[in-house]
Parts: sequence; C-alpha cells; structure tokens
Amino acid sequence: MIFYAVEGLKVVEIEKCKNDLKKLRDEMTSRAGGRVNCPCKYNFSDDGKKLTPRRDVPSYPKYTLSQETIEALKKPTFDVWHWEHNEMLSCLEYMYHDLGLVKEFNMNPITLKRWLLGIQENYRINPFHNFRHCFCVSQMMYGMIHLCNLQEKLTLTDLGILMTAAVCHDLDHPGYNNTYQINARTELAVRYNDISPLENHHCAVAFQILSLPECNIFANVDPEAFKQIRQAIITLILATDMARHGEILDSFKHKVDNFDFTNEEHVTCLKMVLIKCCDISNEVRPTEVAEPWVDCLLEEYFIQSDREKSEGLPVAPFMDRDKVTKPTAQIGFIKFVLIPMFETVMKLFPQIEEIMVQPLRDSRDHYEELKQIDDAMTEVNTLTAHSHSTEEKN
Repeated sequence: MIFYAVEGLKVVEIEKCKNDLKKLRDEMTSRAGGRVNCPCKYNFSDDGKKLTPRRDVPSYPKYTLSQETIEALKKPTFDVWHWEHNEMLSCLEYMYHDLGLVKEFNMNPITLKRWLLGIQENYRINPFHNFRHCFCVSQMMYGMIHLCNLQEKLTLTDLGILMTAAVCHDLDHPGYNNTYQINARTELAVRYNDISPLENHHCAVAFQILSLPECNIFANVDPEAFKQIRQAIITLILATDMARHGEILDSFKHKVDNFDFTNEEHVTCLKMVLIKCCDISNEVRPTEVAEPWVDCLLEEYFIQSDREKSEGLPVAPFMDRDKVTKPTAQIGFIKFVLIPMFETVMKLFPQIEEIMVQPLRDSRDHYEELKQIDDAMTEVNTLTAHSHSTEEKN
C-alpha cells in the first residue's frame, strides 16, 4: 500500500489537543489527591509537567514512508534505533491504515494522529520503558500479524485489539517495577491492592486518553462492541505482567495441540501469548539492534536497585549492579523464558522458526560464549591477585 499524504493538523486543533491532555493530567492529579510523600512519579503532573519537550506537533506526515521502509516494517530485522519519534508515529499510523483498521473501525484519520500523539506524550523518558519500547512491541506485533498470516485466522477486531494493546501496554511506566511498587507501598500499589499495579495503571491511562473525544479512535464503534474491545484490551495489557508468565504459557500449552480458531477462549489465550512474545521480543532482533536494549534495561534495573538499597527495601539479585552482568542477565531469560514460549507458538505457526526462534538460539549461544570469556577473565584476575599476594608475603 502506498503511503498517503495527509494534511498536518491545524494549529488550533493542536493547541486544543495540548490543552485537553493538560486538563486530563490535572484531573488525574486532583483525583489522586495530590500524592503525599510518594517517592515515585505516577500522575501526569510531574516536575514541570511532562519531561518530553513538545515537538512541533504534528505535521509528522511530512515523513512519507518509502517502499523500502514499508517492506522493512513487516520484519523483525527492522532497525528500531534508526527513527525519530515523529517517524515512529508515522510508521504506527501507517500500520493502522495498512491492516484495514481505520476502515474497519471507521476511524477519523485526524483522530488517529491525535491519539498517537497523546500516546507518545504519556510515555516517560525512562532508559527502557519509553516510547521507543512501545514502538518496538507494536512493530513486532505488526510483523507477527504478517508472518503468521493472522489476517486470515483472526477478525479485524482482533487485529485492532492486538495492535492497540501493544501501543498502550506500558503507558506512563514510572521506571520502577511491580515489586518495587509493592515493597515501597507506593500510591499505585495501594490503589490496585498489590495486584499488577503497573499493568492496571497502563490500562487506566490508555482509557483516560481514549475518553477524550478528539483522541477516541473508537468513537464510531457502537457501545456494545466498544465494551468488548475495551475488555479485550484490558485482558491483553494485564497479561504482560511477568508474574503471570507461567500460568498464561501453561494455559496456552494445553490448547496448542488442538487449537481451534473458532473457540473464543483459545483465541483470547493466543492473543495473550502474542502480546507477551512481542513485549519481550528484543532478543529476536539482530544483535546490533537487540544489545543496546540490554544496556537500557540494566540501567533501569540499577536505578531501581540503588533506590531499594537506599530505602532499605529488598533487592533482586538480577537487578543488583554488584551481581549482574549482561551475559548472566540474558542467558537464563533466553533459555527458560523466551525460547520455551516462542517454541510453543512455533507449534501453531512453524514459519516463525527461522525468522524468530533461530535468532533466539543464536543469541543464547552468543551470550554463553561471552560468559565463558568473562569467567576466564575472572579466573585469570583471581590467579594474578593470588600470585601477587603470595609474592608480597615472601
């Protein structure tokens, strides 16, 4: 599909959109009661409002996508580091048009633009959980839809649910995980009774944005259908809590050998597994694209563990800068989380083996080699230190 040229939003509309988003932030702050002593930043009204400098919104359609980009966008090899925010917005917009979602839900194309801007503005500038991560997950979902031929197996409503849940799945992530929220008894943990506080918050923010008429991409869907779409998006975003990983994968394993695309429960379970795959799919990508994400994630983990130490809270070993290395962080995760999940999906879609599963096996091997080198270096350093101390004693 050739990309369409769309007129940029009028300045007046942009200003209105900005004001409404500001109003939404203020409303959420006042509802939350102004946050006493809360160490984390949850509400929209933080330190001089949003950390992101507002770009000249949104004549972003000046980025018409080249045929080359359009083809690359369907593949896991797509280089997600190569693009500015405006270009990522154009790519997301293109995906909604290309999949037929704009037509299916009778979306106003300008509303789609405004909604995407509202989404981008409500991702924070975290090392990992930021708008580029949102784009990665959404682009991988778009890639899997094409690779697994999901247009033929699922309804357009299902595809809209998958894409929209991917776009919204980490909205307003504060950069500190659920364990921190619960142990530090933050406002979010208290609000959601320690039950997936972050994922519940991502959902709430997603529907706050959709509640603005000018950002409501589902405005033309009838109320009964919207109720079902809303429920389905909530189910998918809540499924991204890794605390539920075992339970969700087990449920899928029981269905996969006799999978029935006409069975609603089967399809819901598949959609949950698909968003989980996309959420943690960085290692499927080429090494030069995947590896910087490991640094980003570790940076976010270290910020959290430093804070936990200073606040006297428990620290997970995999987040502790004194205990973790890139290879140790990745090997277990790839071997025991990623490969088993993707190999289960491969039973239903054998075509993912070469393009998604093999890169995971290669990545595991790459990190195991790195670990051997690290271990050898440690041994050499230990021996050297030991021989020096022996010399000194003599």
